[in-house]
Amino acid sequence: MSGLINITEPAAKQMGEMLQRRGTPDSYVRVGIKTAGCSGLRYRLEYADEPDIGDEKVDAFGVNVLIDAKALIYLIGTEIDYEIEELRSGFVFKNPNQKGECGCGESFTV
Repeated sequence: MSGLINITEPAAKQMGEMLQRRGTPDSYVRVGIKTAGCSGLRYRLEYADEPDIGDEKVDAFGVNVLIDAKALIYLIGTEIDYEIEELRSGFVFKNPNQKGECGCGESFTV
């Protein structure tokens, strides 16, 4: 856990497996946001071989995670989890800064 964000063990495990499949277990998963969807913002996960200037580094159960500097103000206090359900699995973001989301749950506002 970081003081900035909390990445649960299931989420860290999934991120680590993603890096393993990519063949770069020592690289990073960068967490950020992008402008998209009907509410305006969408969470983004991407691979990163090196940190960008200003990225915050987080060690999540041995997995290297970066928080995009431009998204940090919107992500402070967020919990990232990974849930497996009968018909869907994926990362779940619980963001205390979120003010609303679109009807399909794919984008949000702060």
